[in-house]
Amino acid sequence: MSQIEIENADKNIVKRRRIGNVARKVLKRNRSPVNHSKINPENFAAEMLLKHAEVQRNYGLTFLLVIFGGAALAWQTLPLNTVLIWVTIAWTMVVIRNVTAGNYIELSDKVTSKFPWKQCFYLFDVLFGVVWASLIWMILRDTNGALINSIIFASAMVIMGLNLLTTHNLKVGPLVASIPLIAIVILHLGMDKSLVSLGMAGVLIFIGLFFDYLGSLIRNARVAHLHSEIVRDQLIVELESARSISDEARRRAEEANLAKSRFLATMSHELRTPLNAILGFSEVMSKELMGPLDNDYYKEYVQDIHSSGSHLLHLINEILDLSRVEAGRQEIDEEPVNLAHAAEEAQQMMKLKANDKNIHVALQLQPDLPQILADDRGVRQIILNLLSNALKFTPYGGKIWIKVGWTAGGGQYISVKDSGPGIPEDEIPVVLSSFGQGSIAIKSAEQGTGLGLPIVQALVHLHDGHFELKSKLREGTEVIATFPSKRVLPRVEKQQNSKAHRDQVSSPAMQLKENVV
Repeated sequence: MSQIEIENADKNIVKRRRIGNVARKVLKRNRSPVNHSKINPENFAAEMLLKHAEVQRNYGLTFLLVIFGGAALAWQTLPLNTVLIWVTIAWTMVVIRNVTAGNYIELSDKVTSKFPWKQCFYLFDVLFGVVWASLIWMILRDTNGALINSIIFASAMVIMGLNLLTTHNLKVGPLVASIPLIAIVILHLGMDKSLVSLGMAGVLIFIGLFFDYLGSLIRNARVAHLHSEIVRDQLIVELESARSISDEARRRAEEANLAKSRFLATMSHELRTPLNAILGFSEVMSKELMGPLDNDYYKEYVQDIHSSGSHLLHLINEILDLSRVEAGRQEIDEEPVNLAHAAEEAQQMMKLKANDKNIHVALQLQPDLPQILADDRGVRQIILNLLSNALKFTPYGGKIWIKVGWTAGGGQYISVKDSGPGIPEDEIPVVLSSFGQGSIAIKSAEQGTGLGLPIVQALVHLHDGHFELKSKLREGTEVIATFPSKRVLPRVEKQQNSKAHRDQVSSPAMQLKENVV
């Protein structure tokens, strides 16, 4: 893959990530409870009309059974021919409405204007209400009395409830479908002029309005449900998009990591081979083993070559160490390690460099520290890197404190604190990053590679430990590496001594001596 293709892929990933972040903010805002109360049902008019058509088609059989029940009721008071004609008209209306609903469901995706279909459904609801009103009018015209009024009132309640179930997806649908029926029943009850009839008329009006209110609540709940489904679908799309972006980024990261590993493996061999020759020959020339160098400039050049080669070799080793740890290929050889002894050895190794800068290195060790289970080379590298870093930035005549002791949780820690210039708080993340250097390190004459602290941090985490850097400007820097309590080994010597003491106490001779005393 060329560099231009990689840059374009990076730009696309960043762009898609920004779009995904914006979409997630919009989805979060849409899913909030406050905005659910502001959902406009008019925005879902097409979906609600489709739901209305589906309900009309699904309730077709129910309507036929209810019509059969109404015919059975009317057969007691009306002629059979009249009842049959009414049943034929009513069933024809149901069939036509069901066919219309089915056609709309099939053509809903292709219909550009929903208004004619909506008016058609409203018309069917009104006509169906007229059909029921005509049956009630014919029954009330031929009969009268409190019993028939109660039966008609109960029948009107049943029909209005059925209208609520089947027309609530349309605005004022239950009221529109029930108006003809309510008008006929109220007209008849009002003509009776009895208190009971007037009361039933008032109750019927109230129930008609209440059913319409219930229909609006059901419709709003359905709209909120549709809105939630849309939000859920959008969220699923965003999650799928984010997952594809993540998979692509992970794939490219794995490819880049593999390329880095191959590069480091190749370059470490290709660079170390000539570097060993450079270091070896420059050292031979600087010691004049093959003969004197008469020119002082040559001697100075040879020393520069040797120091530059050593610096380059040190840089290569640090890069390889960090890459192995980051790739998870660094294996620790666990063995008992005395943290205090490792700190003392590091102090002795850096003593000459500290004396050159007149820096006093104070070592503070808690007594009788047991050993820890760790990688001996890794622990020594941690201490040497911390001490070397402190010596690098501590000014002439400064002081360094090395502390080794117990933690509050039963683990052990090593702390290296210096009296250097410190690190600005906003630069601490930069210092802890690979090849990161603070402003003071850049201005310093002893600039490093910027890999010392990242390597220490990685090695500490490899031992399940905790790494902490504390620093304030002009107050110095303190770095603490903590090893957990599970790596602290028990004091074997004391356990053996206590066991020997118990054996001695339990022996017959000891018991005899105690008895004599």
